[in-house]
Amino acid sequence: MTRTLTSVALTDQDKYFPKELSWLAFNERVLQEAEDPNNPVIERIRFLGIYSSNMDEFYRVRVASVRRKIIIYNDNGETELAKSTANLMTAIQAKVAKMSVEFDRLFKSVTAELRNHNVALIQKHELTEEQKVWLKGFFDNKVLRHIAPILIEKKVDLVSRLNDSVTYFYLSINRNNKTPKYATVEIPADKMSRFVILPHEKGQSHKQVILLDDVIQLFIEDIFRGFVKFDSIDSYSFKMTRDSEYSINDDIVDSYVEKMSDSMKQRLIAEPVRVVYDENMPADMVKSMKKHLRHSSYDNLIAAGRIRNVSDFIKFPNIGSKRLENKDLPAITSLQFSQFDTVFEAIKQQDILLYYPYHRFLHFTEFVRQAAFDPHVTHIRISIYRIAPDSRIVSSLIDAVDNGKVVTVIMELRARFDEEANIAWAKKMTDAGVRVVFGNPSFKVHTKLCVVTRKERNDYIHYAHIGTGNFNEKTAKIYTDFSLFTANEVLASEAISVFDLILLPYRQQTFEHLLVSPVNNKPKLLKLIRNEIKIAELGRTAKITLKVNNLVDHDLIDALYQASEAGVEIDVIVRGMCGLRPGIDGLSKNIKVISIVDRFLEHPRVMVFHNDGHQDVYISSADWMARNMHDRIEVGTPIIDDRLKKQIIDILQLQLKDTLKARVIDKHQVNGYVNDKSLRPLRSQLEIYTYLKNLEIKNDKNQGGV
Repeated sequence: MTRTLTSVALTDQDKYFPKELSWLAFNERVLQEAEDPNNPVIERIRFLGIYSSNMDEFYRVRVASVRRKIIIYNDNGETELAKSTANLMTAIQAKVAKMSVEFDRLFKSVTAELRNHNVALIQKHELTEEQKVWLKGFFDNKVLRHIAPILIEKKVDLVSRLNDSVTYFYLSINRNNKTPKYATVEIPADKMSRFVILPHEKGQSHKQVILLDDVIQLFIEDIFRGFVKFDSIDSYSFKMTRDSEYSINDDIVDSYVEKMSDSMKQRLIAEPVRVVYDENMPADMVKSMKKHLRHSSYDNLIAAGRIRNVSDFIKFPNIGSKRLENKDLPAITSLQFSQFDTVFEAIKQQDILLYYPYHRFLHFTEFVRQAAFDPHVTHIRISIYRIAPDSRIVSSLIDAVDNGKVVTVIMELRARFDEEANIAWAKKMTDAGVRVVFGNPSFKVHTKLCVVTRKERNDYIHYAHIGTGNFNEKTAKIYTDFSLFTANEVLASEAISVFDLILLPYRQQTFEHLLVSPVNNKPKLLKLIRNEIKIAELGRTAKITLKVNNLVDHDLIDALYQASEAGVEIDVIVRGMCGLRPGIDGLSKNIKVISIVDRFLEHPRVMVFHNDGHQDVYISSADWMARNMHDRIEVGTPIIDDRLKKQIIDILQLQLKDTLKARVIDKHQVNGYVNDKSLRPLRSQLEIYTYLKNLEIKNDKNQGGV
C-alpha cells in the first residue's frame, strides 16, 4: 500500500523542511539571479559575490552549529541524535557540492558574457609583455609592502595565524629532490582593491581587469628570493571559514565591553568548519594543508574552481558602459515630511510611513538631527543593532548631548559580525557623555525604536519611530524596510515602556498594542491566527498575508497549518528559510508561499489579518523564529491609519503578483519561478517604486502642488 501524508500520522520530517537546507534553497535563488538575463551583466557578477558572502556566513553560523551538535551528541552518548544530525550534515554537503558545480558554471558563463560587452576579467596567460612590465612596477610599489608570508615550521600553529574567510595561497617551495617546504601568503584585499584595472593599450578593444591574486601569483618568487633557496614554487588558492560562535566569560570583574572584546579574540582562533581550495592542488599539498589546518571528519573540505573568496565580487567595478549596471532609482522625498518646517510638525499632523530604499533614509537622519538641537527636545531614546561605518546618527546623538539633551542609547554588542564595530561606537558615545546601555544580558535587543520627547507648553509629547530595519544609512540603500513615525500617545508610551523593559528588567511591563518579544509577541500572533480560524468556521472570509525573512518557529507553523485546515486562505512571502511545507492535502492545502530575490534585499516583517473585513496590519522587527520570539527583545506595531494600512496591503499585493522575480516555495523547495503566462509580466520592486512615486504625485496634487 502506498503511504500518503494523510493516511498516517505526520512526522516532523513530513511537516517541517530542515532550516539549514531551506537556507541553502534561499542562496540557490541568489545564484539564479546570477543566471537571469534580465539582470545586467555586472549585477550578475555581483550576485555571485552575494552568493559567496552568504555561503561564508552559512558555514560560520549554521554549519558550525550542526558540527558542534554532532560532537556534543557523540560525547554524551546520544547516538540517535548524533546519527540524524550527521545525516543532516551529509545532506548539506551534497547540496553544497551540487551548488558549487553550478556556481563554477555560472562564473565562467557570466565572465564570458562580460567579454561580449568589451570588459574582460583576464588571467596571467593573457597578459602582454607590456602589461607584465607595468604589473611588475605595480607589484613592487603597491602590493609587496602588504605581503608577509608564513613559513610553516613545526612550531607554527597555522590555524591560529590565519584570518577567517581571507584568500590565501598555499605554497610548495621546491628544491632539487629535497622534501618541499610549505608556506602561505595572504591576498591583502582588505588593504587594496582585489581588482587591478590594467592601462588601456592602443588598438585594444576590451577594457581589462585582473585579480590581485593573479598579480601576486605572477611574482610569487620575488617574495622569497634572497630569503629561501628554491628551484620552483607551486601556489594554489585556499580559504578557511571559522565557527563564529563565541562564549562570554563569567568574570564579574570584567566590564561587558571587555568581555565582548575577549570573545572577539576567541573567534579569531576558533576551529575551521570549512576549507575550500583550488581543485588543481596536487594531492601531496592537499595532505599537507589538511594536516596543518587540523582538519577533522566533521569539517567540510571542498575542492572548487581556482578563484577563492568571490564575496569580493560584490564590489566588482564597472569599467564599461553604464547599461551594464542597474539604472538608478532616485530615492523618493516624502511630501508628508517636506511640506512642514520640522519633522515634529509633520508627525504631529499624521502618522507617516516610509519604505526604504524607495523613500529617502534622510527623513530619519533628519528626525535625529533636528531633535539634537531643537530647544524643546528633552530626551532621545534609541536602540542600535547595526549602524553604518560613518554614522550621521551617532554624530547627531553626540551633538544632542552637547546641547544639553538626555540621550539614552541601547547598544547591542552581540549583533553578529558587527560586535567589534559596536564596541568602538559604544566607547565613542560614552566618552562624549551619551548614556550607553549594553542591551540585556539575557536577551539580544533587536528592536528598531527611537523615541524623542519634546516639551510643548505644559505637556511632554513623545514622537516615536517603530520600524523593521536597522538605523544604518548604508543598508537603507539596499534593504527594503518599513518605518512608522507616530505621535500616537498610546503607541509612543508603550515604546518608552520597551526601553524601561530593557533598562529596568526587574519591573513588569504590560503591552496592549505593541507586539513585544519575549513578553507577548508570540501569544498575540497565535491569538490573531485563532481569530481567523473562528471567522472561517463561521463560514465567512478569512485570510492571512504574511511577509518575513524566516519562517521556522514550529508553534507558529502549526497554527498556520490549523488555520489552513479550517479554510483560512494564507499567502506567505519568505525571503530566506521556510520550515513550512505548503500545498499538502490535510495539512497546508490553503497555504501558498513565494520568495522574491531581486536588486533590493527584502527585509521587512509584515502581518495582515483580514479580521472579517476590519483588517489588522502590523509591521515588526521580529522574524517567525524561536529566537525572535523567546530570546530577543523585538517590537511590532499595529498600523492604525487606514491610509497607511492600504499602502502596505497594496505593496504586498504587488509582490504576490510578481511574475519575474518570484519563486514558488513548494514542499520540496525546488525554486521554480512563478512564470504565470496568463498574467502580465510584473517585477514587483520596480512596480512598487512606481506606485510610491505616483502616491507622492497624488498627495502633491491634493495639497495643491504644481
